[in-house]
Amino acid sequence: MKQTTLIKASDIKKDWWIVDAEGQTVGRLATQVAMVLRGKHKPTFTPHINNGDHVIIINADKVAFTGKKEQGKNYYHHSMYPGGLKRRNVATVRERKPEFILENAVRLMLPKGVQGHNQFRALHVFAGTEHPYAAQQPKQLVVNTTKKKSLKEGGQE
Repeated sequence: MKQTTLIKASDIKKDWWIVDAEGQTVGRLATQVAMVLRGKHKPTFTPHINNGDHVIIINADKVAFTGKKEQGKNYYHHSMYPGGLKRRNVATVRERKPEFILENAVRLMLPKGVQGHNQFRALHVFAGTEHPYAAQQPKQLVVNTTKKKSLKEGGQE
């Protein structure tokens, strides 16, 4: 008889993963990281339980954008006063707080509400290569972010 088994909170085992973001595309990296934070890579995925793992992202300042997003993409913030819409482009954000680019991309891919907030707390982003989580012995997460050519674009096979 086939049976769907739901995991209990006492059976959860959280792993630690590390990702090097140097040269990776923002959106493609963020989707893979969001999937690991939610726990969808595990066969025991249960939507109403936080079964995701911790993810450490290093070299967030060397992440790449495709197309003209480096010059044309803007991040907006409103001060709640009339005429208070603030706009910053990617170059300005990269100078001030380079971690924000990946944190924002991943946060918007997680569920909204308490569950998504708890999953987002398991994300640790650093601009350089140093991080304080060496004691957790994180495993290397292989992220496949290469764009595959379709047959229409001239890709073989």
